[in-house]
Amino acid sequence: MVLPVAEGIVVAEMDVGLLFVLAMSSLAVYSVVLAGWASRSKYSLVGGLRAAAQMVSYEVFMGLSLAGVVVMAGSFDLSRIVEAQRGLWYVVPQFAGFIVFVVAGLAETRRLPFDLVEAESELVAGFHTEYSGMKFGMFFVGEYVAVTLVSALIATLFFGGWLGPWLPGVVWFLIKTGVFITFFVVARGTFPRPRYDQLMSLGWKAMLPLSLINLLITGAIVVAGS
Repeated sequence: MVLPVAEGIVVAEMDVGLLFVLAMSSLAVYSVVLAGWASRSKYSLVGGLRAAAQMVSYEVFMGLSLAGVVVMAGSFDLSRIVEAQRGLWYVVPQFAGFIVFVVAGLAETRRLPFDLVEAESELVAGFHTEYSGMKFGMFFVGEYVAVTLVSALIATLFFGGWLGPWLPGVVWFLIKTGVFITFFVVARGTFPRPRYDQLMSLGWKAMLPLSLINLLITGAIVVAGS
């Protein structure tokens, strides 16, 4: 609702649109934990707890990776962030933040190679083991909606959203979003699955320091330039 698909085309224009998106995405942790617990299976419960730990961990530097974008644009309004990229897409000055956000996005959506909670050889199928029919289908609908949302956020925050020559803004937005959805699909069949301890170590020992360094450097450059 708060993502602008073109200039002036947005359902809800909010000054804190980016914060709203991050806050709403954080609520998904509850659904995963409750789904694992409500199935009355110890394997599903353990899968739900692992999913929650993974999502909470990667949400920390997902937010920090976007802090540099907010500092450069001077606003949490997604439309203003897109407008601020008319001269230069933020993927160039915020390349480190872009990499962290993509990795965090893969982990947040629990897609390969970060689908540890659904590793068939470890926990049967994670938190949705005991579900079937539409209940099982809703888990995957939610997963693909999350993939679409993260792809749209990448296009909006780092690749100029609807900005582009010749074609209408809506078309550019859909093209950029579609490219990153394709990346998510290709990544699923490309990268090997790490161990769970390697996943958590990557987050806290690599992604978190990188996002903090990126924020520090961005803040210093903006302050020096002003």
